[in-house]
Amino acid sequence: MTETRLSSAWARDLASALGYPLTSNGRLLVAGAVAVLTYALLVLSTFPQFTIQLLTRDPTDVFYAVASLTRETYLSVGWLGLGLVAAYALLTGVAVTNAVTLFRRACRRSASTALGILPGFLAAGCASCGAGVLGALGFVGAMAALPFEGNLLRLGGILLLVVFLGRTGDPRTCSIDGGLLS
Repeated sequence: MTETRLSSAWARDLASALGYPLTSNGRLLVAGAVAVLTYALLVLSTFPQFTIQLLTRDPTDVFYAVASLTRETYLSVGWLGLGLVAAYALLTGVAVTNAVTLFRRACRRSASTALGILPGFLAAGCASCGAGVLGALGFVGAMAALPFEGNLLRLGGILLLVVFLGRTGDPRTCSIDGGLLS
């Protein structure tokens, strides 16, 4: 019975965390901008040599690079992989928006509280980099050698973001459930 109550509370917190960026136009704009930038970063890091060569020649070709690498991502990992990349980017936008709000709330209280939130903010950022880090580090071949073309790694990153969002809930409220510790 306690597990059911905890899982329903977690699902409620997840829904409120996902809905938080929709509470104002500014938050929605930040979440959307972070999602677009994350998507571009993830797609551009899939083929880093191509990205570097194209963007050093002409930085205004960034839209062409994202479009062509989106096509290559689709051809490499299919609709599922492309959908996971898009979901990853959307969840990152929500997580960063929520983390910024948590950080602002903590800064208003005291510097020590803000420093306590910093590791969580960095963890959310690390969860958002996912499979793109392997490509950026030159491990594109390693991504190709992974089972399911790295889709399991992308799914793992998405699950980490979902758990993070479910645990934090709406960042405007702070609630500590005593049942979690007992």
